[in-house]
Amino acid sequence: MGGNSLGERFIVTSFGESHGRCVGAILDGCPAGLPLKESDIQPDLDLRKPGQSSITTQRKEEDKVEILSGTFNAHTTNAPICMVIWNQDSDSRPYDKIKTIPRPGHSDYPAMIKYGGYADYRGSGRFSGRLTASFVMAGAISKKLLKYVLGIETIAYTIKIGEISMGEISLEKAKAGRYTNEVRCPDTQIAEKMKDSIMSARKSGNSLGGVIECVSTGLPVGLGEPIFSSLESDLSKALFSIPAVKAIEFGSGFEGTKRTGYENNDLFINEKGKVVTLTNNAGGILGGLSNGMPLTMRIGFKPAASIAKTQRTLDMFSNSLVDLQVPGRHDPCVVPRAPPIVEGLVSIVLSDHAIKAGFIPSVLRGY
Repeated sequence: MGGNSLGERFIVTSFGESHGRCVGAILDGCPAGLPLKESDIQPDLDLRKPGQSSITTQRKEEDKVEILSGTFNAHTTNAPICMVIWNQDSDSRPYDKIKTIPRPGHSDYPAMIKYGGYADYRGSGRFSGRLTASFVMAGAISKKLLKYVLGIETIAYTIKIGEISMGEISLEKAKAGRYTNEVRCPDTQIAEKMKDSIMSARKSGNSLGGVIECVSTGLPVGLGEPIFSSLESDLSKALFSIPAVKAIEFGSGFEGTKRTGYENNDLFINEKGKVVTLTNNAGGILGGLSNGMPLTMRIGFKPAASIAKTQRTLDMFSNSLVDLQVPGRHDPCVVPRAPPIVEGLVSIVLSDHAIKAGFIPSVLRGY
């Protein structure tokens, strides 16, 4: 099997190219009986789509989802669910000008070599961030399935852009405030500073990276399949499939490496008949298995590679160094569009593990 599918029992296959006819996803293994309409998927796509604000690419795409198969009478049937959005505002002319000039920091060069020059370079083809729309389509169904059957909820939000970071915030405030501004940061004052920094980078022809935090609540104990399909392993594999993701940490992460075991260990207590931990430095995972505490992680995004600032790079055709100003429409920072992508991929992995562990049946009755 190639690298276009994710999951074992709940399987998502991504298809399409950035400037091809469409982008889509096939979801196989979704239980029968889940109420599902296109209106369940569209809100998440709307949060990810381009052209929403001054800090995103100005490519205008409606990104209206169509469900082509897998539902009947507004419920899933357990047949593969095929979803598609049509590309309507692609402009490939800028890419024709640089097709022999690999962009620094981009996949252009290895893709050119691996596929012998046959890779679709328009809009970065299969390597484009536009393909994350397929994650969001399948992820929206996953989110609904998890909430519908197990009460699991996943939220993601921006905590850092460039050098500007948000302090700690309660989960309730994060959930309420994350989509009240363009950068998807729950702290409105910090959000304004983040936006200013992105606009400043765009004005100078540059880009910025950042960090998204993601929290999942309501997980049962025991999700995960050691050794190579531990919850951390599969979540990391999925999240590293997002273009520009270069770092992931769970719980205390790198900060925990500075502590002693006594400081970093989470002590077990009994709280109203339920086993919980006083702290959550493990991020809800022990030994690759969910422990019932909130699943917490942070995902680091590098600065977007396509920038207008002049760079010196190699023209593969002439074998000479040239000045490159990347043409076209690009995000000066990909982070503000990423929360629904992160939520979708995390939910896809959790759904797959919940089905494998028997927490979600193949037919949904009585929910």
